[in-house]
Amino acid sequence: MLISTSRKPSQKTRKFCKTLARTTGSTSVNRGKMNMRELLLKALEVDEINLAIVNEIKGNPSKITFYSNKGEVLLVLLISISMDNNEKLNIAPSQLKIVSSFDRLNVLSDILDIELVDRAEDNFIIISQDENLVAKINFVNKFGEKLNFQINVKKILEAAHD
Repeated sequence: MLISTSRKPSQKTRKFCKTLARTTGSTSVNRGKMNMRELLLKALEVDEINLAIVNEIKGNPSKITFYSNKGEVLLVLLISISMDNNEKLNIAPSQLKIVSSFDRLNVLSDILDIELVDRAEDNFIIISQDENLVAKINFVNKFGEKLNFQINVKKILEAAHD
């Protein structure tokens, strides 16, 4: 997946995009003046199937819109994040799996091209429901340690239709 930002992103949003790309084995690019068509072409150029654009409010990542390489909206998540800027990730993206207890976000397995499994000991993304949010997306490294990198899903606006 190619991950990019809205125009003129804050440092925090750029850092989030780079961290998300590193943890998922995706490619992150600075958007600059690229329009949607140019971003989709860039995704094809770097052999990425899907595109994610991260928007922000007041300098903080607030929305991720996932697109197919044809420009179709696959999923829109309203989010907030928490992350430790100095944390060593220790994730091997090529071995990453998804463990989900929240069916509405299982589509992320297809979007990110990461296998959905029932359980994993290490190196996985865990998607769970949360009483204060719609869901939480956490990352567990290759040592089985939960990272301080978390995506809080506040609302799901649109999901892929099969």
